Amino acid sequence: MIIASATDFREAARRRLPRFLFDYADGGAYAEETLRRNVSDLSGIALRQRVLKDVATIDLSTTLFGREIALPVGLGPVGISGMYARRGELQAASAARAAGVPMCLSTVSICPIEDVAQKADPFWFQLYVIRDRAFMRDLIARAKDAGAKALVFTVDMPVPGARYRDAHSGMSGPNAPLRRVLQAMGKPHWSWDVGLRGRPHTLGNLLPVLGKDSGLNDYMGWLGANFDPSIQWRDLEWIRAAWDGPLIIKGILDPEDAREAAAIGADGIVVSNHGGRQLDGVLSSARALPAIADAVRDRLTILADGGVRNGLDVVRMLALGAHSVLLGRAWVYALAAQGEAGVAKLLELIAKEMTVAMTLTGVNRIEAIDRSILAEDVR
Repeated sequence: MIIASATDFREAARRRLPRFLFDYADGGAYAEETLRRNVSDLSGIALRQRVLKDVATIDLSTTLFGREIALPVGLGPVGISGMYARRGELQAASAARAAGVPMCLSTVSICPIEDVAQKADPFWFQLYVIRDRAFMRDLIARAKDAGAKALVFTVDMPVPGARYRDAHSGMSGPNAPLRRVLQAMGKPHWSWDVGLRGRPHTLGNLLPVLGKDSGLNDYMGWLGANFDPSIQWRDLEWIRAAWDGPLIIKGILDPEDAREAAAIGADGIVVSNHGGRQLDGVLSSARALPAIADAVRDRLTILADGGVRNGLDVVRMLALGAHSVLLGRAWVYALAAQGEAGVAKLLELIAKEMTVAMTLTGVNRIEAIDRSILAEDVR
């Protein structure tokens, strides 16, 4: 099929992937209302078109945690993304590096920290709240030794959300392994590229606790058994002490929590509802972002995710108060569709779309994007 826009990658991914993998990336929690609102609330933000503003030169670069990046965009952490293309995290990292944007690796990746760090620049690592604190310390040390430039600590997953699609698709539920095999048989291109040539399918960062025979069954069970709902803000102090680089707290939807993040010494936050995959019915990222930016933008670097599908959405998030955005589903769809080339093309499309949006709103640099480019009905 023809890929003419960033959103085309979703359909291309649906055609290529076994259902259990497509639905795992595409789905959300409960009735998926927050998932839908992430997209609709953001796309509904009206921009203020301006003309004759001398925008002959558009600069998309910005500085994030002391590092200049080519776009105010990063590849956010997505679990088991190595299953969407052969050694997928490595392919995505290479595309991000070529585009001059950061890649953040999930704790529950297929490829391990050390391998991905060699491909990504800048390389970030995402850490979950895990019951085993010693294992968390080991992961932090591995990330530091591998040269990670930032640690992204996810706090909105003390328990996994209720994701009904996973039970229907075969990611979990009765006879899940058999259902996945049957689905893979119906997708021969994926089965050859990923199912056979993409081995091992182990969870690279969890080998010390799961062993070399770990796989998707271990993944789902490990998620449910190892997240820690007892953690509190004061428990993050040891993470701040163990990590001397930029610390980013991911999963903030309330201004009070944003202030708490600043108080413990975080350098940044990600305004996020986990892509609508945790608690359905909460605010979309776009609706939560302005109040959080008003509260802490002078103290913290603010990133945002949720519903970002194209360059226009990036500009909207920046206008609402973010310094940069993290892509999630968008880059996974592109990876599934065309591998490294797909992620590279996605980032090119986003840059072109941002250029058009900035030109027609009369701004020529990232720092000039603020609420003044929003139409009055949403300011």
